[in-house]
Amino acid sequence: MTSNATGIGPVDLALSPELITIEPGALNRLHAALAERASHEGLLDVAYRVVETPVGKLLLAATERGLVRVAYEREGHEAVLEKLAERLSPRILESPGRLGEAARQVEEYFAGRRTGFDLPLDLSLSNGFRRTVIQHLTAIGFGHTESYAEVARAVGNPRAVRAVGTACATNPLPVVVPCHRVLRSDGSLGGYVGGIEAKTSLLRLEAVAA
Repeated sequence: MTSNATGIGPVDLALSPELITIEPGALNRLHAALAERASHEGLLDVAYRVVETPVGKLLLAATERGLVRVAYEREGHEAVLEKLAERLSPRILESPGRLGEAARQVEEYFAGRRTGFDLPLDLSLSNGFRRTVIQHLTAIGFGHTESYAEVARAVGNPRAVRAVGTACATNPLPVVVPCHRVLRSDGSLGGYVGGIEAKTSLLRLEAVAA
C-alpha cells in the first residue's frame, strides 16, 4: 500500500499477475485486426511486411495500385519507410496480409519455382527516363542479361548509358523488376543496390533454375 498524492486514498500497487499477462500472439492478432480495419476504412495508404530470403531480409511495400517498393536490409528499412511516408503518405502500417501474394511469389522465385512475377506494380516512385528504363527491365527474360548499352538502345537513347545505370541503381523494385540482369558491356557485373554478392546470387539462381 502507498499514499496517493492526490489525497483520494491509498493505492494498492500489488497488481495481480493475471492483469498483466498477455496471451502469446495476442499483440500480433491485435495488430492484424487494426491493419485490416484501417485498410477497410481507407486509412491505410501503404502496407508493408518483411520477408526472409537467401539474400537477406527484403521489405515489401504496396499501395492500393500495387507493389511500390522492395528494399534490401542494407538500405535501412526504417529509412525506406520514412522516405515512403514523405513521398507517398504517412499512413503506413505493417500489414502482412496485404502483401501475402507478393511474399508467396518472392518465396517461389528464390525456391526456383518461379521465373517471372505476376504482380500489379505501382511505379509512382520512378519518373521520366528512369520509369522508361524500369518498364523495359521487366521484359528481360529469366536467365537472360543485357548490357547497359543494350538497354539504352532498346529505350531509344543509345547515348544514355550512364542514365540507364542510374535508373538501375535507383530501381525501387529490385528482384521483382530485374535490374540485376543488366551488366556492363564487358560482361562484368557493375553495381547493384543489394550489393555485388546479392547480384551474383540472383544471377546464379537463375542460371541454375533455367
